[in-house]
Amino acid sequence: MEEHLFFKVPANWQVIITDVKNSTKAMQEGLHETVNLVATGSIVAVLNIVYKANLTVPFFFGGDGATFIVPPGVFDATMNALLLHRENTKNSFNMDLRVGSVSVEEIYADGHELNIGKLKTSQLFSIPVLLGDGLSYAEKKIKGPDYIFADASYIQDELDLSGMQCRWDRIKPPSNNFEIVSLLIIAREGNKQAAVFKKVIDAVDNIYGTPQVRKPISIDKLKIKATLAKIGLEMKVRMGGFKLLYMISNWIKGSLASYYFRTKKGKVYLNNLVELSDTLVIDGKINTVISGTPEQRALLETALDAIENNGEIYYGLFVSSESVMSCYVRNLKDEHVHFVDGAEGGYTKAATVIKKKLGLLQHRDTEK
Repeated sequence: MEEHLFFKVPANWQVIITDVKNSTKAMQEGLHETVNLVATGSIVAVLNIVYKANLTVPFFFGGDGATFIVPPGVFDATMNALLLHRENTKNSFNMDLRVGSVSVEEIYADGHELNIGKLKTSQLFSIPVLLGDGLSYAEKKIKGPDYIFADASYIQDELDLSGMQCRWDRIKPPSNNFEIVSLLIIAREGNKQAAVFKKVIDAVDNIYGTPQVRKPISIDKLKIKATLAKIGLEMKVRMGGFKLLYMISNWIKGSLASYYFRTKKGKVYLNNLVELSDTLVIDGKINTVISGTPEQRALLETALDAIENNGEIYYGLFVSSESVMSCYVRNLKDEHVHFVDGAEGGYTKAATVIKKKLGLLQHRDTEK
């Protein structure tokens, strides 16, 4: 609500969007984990490049893809890496990873906005907060029938996805009577986003408590699952093929992980992991994964129904019994971030609910 905390994204920056095409169908075929990992891979590819350039850039995880806003100095390198990741994804999984870009200058020229701020959610973790409909405009353009996708120019020989990990098993909620809720909110009027989003977050806070209380990740529910199949999936996303040494070394590391987590350093890592879990995304929409009781969810749905029926939002919600987590670990001390989604494709399923609502709305408008 405080406009002075938001700044216009520079016009010479670029919005880059990755998205697994037909992700809903892939998840119906049981490929939720693969879709999540491909999305995580796109983030890791970009972060490894901007890290070498001594930069940080805003990025947003969406379950089946990701969005970035990057300056011109790293644009070519990040696009090239993502196109290599797209090619590897196609060869390894026969999945089509869309990779597209739209200049911020074009977004502004067509009358859309990108206003960005930074929110410190804990002592260790900050997230970008974006208001405006610019990213939605870019996504529609990239997913539109007239968009021409670029080909990789192969500036680099290998795709660098170092640091990407998927060693954790599905994670049960913090308490046995809890469930996992994946929630997606879209404001119907872009110029009222701030006020509407505040109303939604206030409702979530009042019903579920603080972000720390409603986090879906807790230390006692974390379990390493360093199976050969899981390591093999990670290896295919990272390398596009089989590497025996990688398989053996990571299986050994996974087998020894339980001992490491009993050490002082291991316990610090686990505490930081919970803090560094990415469970709230505000990118012109709200995406969040929370845990709580079915009774709390019923109260939330009642509150959101009232806001939706008032013509202020569309919302999609999906309930699962577990969450899933993929990770980017540059080091075990404080440079790691963990991407959380509801099991069974929580974010994607929540988005499907909204798409159905929008489809019904368009149908009604056509009838009128």
